[in-house]
Amino acid sequence: MSLPLEGLSAIVTGAGRGLGRAEALELARLGAAVVVNDFGQPGRDGSGEASAGPAEEVATEIRAGGGRAVAHTGDVADFQQARSLVELAITEFGRLDILVNNAGILRDRMVFSMSEGEWDSVIRVHLKGHFNTTHFAAAHWRERAKAAGGQVYGRIVNTSSEAFLAGSAGQPNYAAAKGGIVGLTTSTALALAKYGVTANAICPRARTRMTEDVFAGFDQPTDGLDPLSPEHVAPLVGYLASPAAARVNGQLLVVHGGMVAVVDRPRVRAKFDSKQDAFTYDELDAVLTPHYAERPDGETFGAAEVLGLKRA
Repeated sequence: MSLPLEGLSAIVTGAGRGLGRAEALELARLGAAVVVNDFGQPGRDGSGEASAGPAEEVATEIRAGGGRAVAHTGDVADFQQARSLVELAITEFGRLDILVNNAGILRDRMVFSMSEGEWDSVIRVHLKGHFNTTHFAAAHWRERAKAAGGQVYGRIVNTSSEAFLAGSAGQPNYAAAKGGIVGLTTSTALALAKYGVTANAICPRARTRMTEDVFAGFDQPTDGLDPLSPEHVAPLVGYLASPAAARVNGQLLVVHGGMVAVVDRPRVRAKFDSKQDAFTYDELDAVLTPHYAERPDGETFGAAEVLGLKRA
């Protein structure tokens, strides 16, 4: 029996550990050849022994299981290194079919305490990193579609966050970057649909090295799979990368702990029309002030209720 991703090739960024590692292993398990990207060069482990580095370690694990994989240690937030990543997949496997953008960092601080460097670094790695790889992958698929005279196979899975959906007070840089990724995803989905390419975003909740402080207060169970295990997220990435998800495009899904929630697009809550050529201050005061007086205190555009989602 053939595997759903057999014959396809994939890139997973930030795949040396945590969520990206689980996603790379899942794509390989489903039959894909994988370029495992994780920034950083080989070095020494805690005992002083030579270490191949996390990207190569995951690639080795995939190959040991009978799969195909190569490592890439470039920085996806660097435009030219992102180009080399996409080119590596094409050179090694003949083409690129799947792009999973996962690489990220945290620099948490309240907006009044955050430094310019803390803001810039998070926007650079998350948002610019997603754009860089998407740009080169999209150009590859567009060229292939033109050469073929029709659609090609392409899948993009981007990583957003509940921090964007709910509004995370201590993560203005991270929430902004993750919101930007959703905008990038929906724009890309519309731009590439005619070429046969889909783009979707997930909001995963997982215990990883990056989020160990965030979930420090969540106990790990002594039996069974941790509800915050990355292994809860990886199967959804595998599905979105597969032919079965051909009609899933421009979507946002929350996933964790054995649960997947499809997030609806924004809806218009209320609409007011001026009785004149243009609104005046007094007219706006007359319609908007009563409207907001009836709304719950503290309610914002953020959907804090997503933080309460759990498996039934």
